[in-house]
Amino acid sequence: MDAPFAPAFLDVENSLTSRRWRLRSENERLGLAISQRLDVPEIVGRVMAGRGVPLEEAEQYLTPQLRHLLPDPSSFKDMDAGAARIAAAIQAGEKVAVFGDYDVDGATSSGLLKRFFNAIRQPLEIYIPDRMKEGYGPNAPAMDTLKGRGIDLVITVDCGIVSFDVLKHAREIGLDVIVVDHHQAETRLPEAVAVINPKRHDESQQFTYLAAVGVTFLLVVAINRALRNAGWYNDARPEPDPRHWLDLVALGTVCDVVPLIGLNRAFVAQGLKVMARRGNAGLAALADVAGLDETPGTYHAGFLLGPRVNAGGRVGRPEYGPELLSSDSPDKCRELAGHLDRYNKERKEIEAEVQTEALLMVEKSSLKNDSVIVVAGEGWHPGVIGIVASRLKDTYQRPAVVIALDGGTGKGSGRSIPGVDMGAAVGAARHKELIVAGGGHLMAAGLTIASDKIDAFRAFLNERLAKDVSDAARAASLGLDGALSIEGATPELVALLEQAGPYGAGNPEPRFALPRVRLVQASIVGENHVRCILTGTAGRGRLTGICFRALETPLGDALLGHNGGSFHIAGHLRKNNWRGNVSAQLLIEDAYRLA
Repeated sequence: MDAPFAPAFLDVENSLTSRRWRLRSENERLGLAISQRLDVPEIVGRVMAGRGVPLEEAEQYLTPQLRHLLPDPSSFKDMDAGAARIAAAIQAGEKVAVFGDYDVDGATSSGLLKRFFNAIRQPLEIYIPDRMKEGYGPNAPAMDTLKGRGIDLVITVDCGIVSFDVLKHAREIGLDVIVVDHHQAETRLPEAVAVINPKRHDESQQFTYLAAVGVTFLLVVAINRALRNAGWYNDARPEPDPRHWLDLVALGTVCDVVPLIGLNRAFVAQGLKVMARRGNAGLAALADVAGLDETPGTYHAGFLLGPRVNAGGRVGRPEYGPELLSSDSPDKCRELAGHLDRYNKERKEIEAEVQTEALLMVEKSSLKNDSVIVVAGEGWHPGVIGIVASRLKDTYQRPAVVIALDGGTGKGSGRSIPGVDMGAAVGAARHKELIVAGGGHLMAAGLTIASDKIDAFRAFLNERLAKDVSDAARAASLGLDGALSIEGATPELVALLEQAGPYGAGNPEPRFALPRVRLVQASIVGENHVRCILTGTAGRGRLTGICFRALETPLGDALLGHNGGSFHIAGHLRKNNWRGNVSAQLLIEDAYRLA
């Protein structure tokens, strides 16, 4: 566990990114005990101790298994009612549609349901809204369209929990709706046959960390059981095994940046194994266009595969993601993966333009002094504002909201910092009628706003969140798992550390400090990255380091202007495969220049 009152690690009180360095755990005895009990290297035990893993839970933590962690789906409110309604629709031959969000969590949730329906040889229509025309979540015209196509039952995934008026409209036109969501719920629930959401106020709150795709997987298990109990499966119609689709659960869980704890760790650990078998033709095609030629991990899911799936909903065709993930046609998958890869390149170009304009807007105004940065621009592409908000959040170390204006209306996306609840603040703004619609969770939110309400919305967020942001800034620190020498930073160590993975939100990747290293070389690579060659005391050893998006930052400037000086350097170790040669590489996150 964190040791906030311990002396700063390596005496770094104010690093080049304005953070205090701290050890994640001072409990060396616990780390040693874990390593001895599990017969793993002490560094692995130390990493686990730094994540608050008790000794008695260490074995299960190291090998997370669904059979130990998967709850009975019936323990969730409305799960049995929802599963029974879907099972009845399947048996009666009713027409069913899934209405999914356009991000990776929504695409994987939709794709998972589609694969289940394919496996039981039943049709399922997928409807993904157009981000530009329809915005986030269910809307009345979409419900009318689905009803007009003869749909009897709609399952919303990764959306719907606050769509009160739309779902009331759906009921009035004769559509049954089942809501499957994980966003923050209100005390009242929308009108639906079932509302399945671990964040319902009457839930146990044990599984609030699940992504929508995790909730959808539990629903599939429940539907499967309902059909089995009804005697629907037989020799001609065999029962499918939902574990075959854990690769989709892993992808959606990683990309939605939910905590990798408990059940989520089991989903991702087991799902990555399924992904490595390349049984999903769509994921295999996507891996090929992304140049993924090694065993997939959370990094590949989050930074290679996920952005390409997302690109369809951001700047291209939102239905391409779910189509790709649910198709078994290699030719179709290669075509869709190619489209998504091109959309991703286009997304990067658009994102860079909007980011440049947003940063200039902040720097040329008093906005950079606000507790919460809120910027708006006419003509900004709604598909990239979430990414730009994340970049602003990282640059200024405070919550940020970016709004794309189109006449009198804007679509906004917010990203927050630890300790500041963005979703609750946006929900409160909706209740005060400062925004037309909106919601989210702790670290992110989306909204629709009238352009003449932006100033009032900005003032509201700054007043509501000022203390939380101030407290978070005072607590800003960089958690470290210990110190390493240049010689100790090896591919073998990286492989050992993987035993305590998968890593992600809530289970941070190990981060180490390399004390008193000297920069032999530093140069700009790509558009704004800094590549370094590091050496240890007395020139012993060599290690390559890369600091992403560091150009024109205090950290990047210091590395480029090193003059052969010494630094404490902090970052993550990764394996680097280059032309068959495997080495260790440091992803530099922070540094402290020594006198």
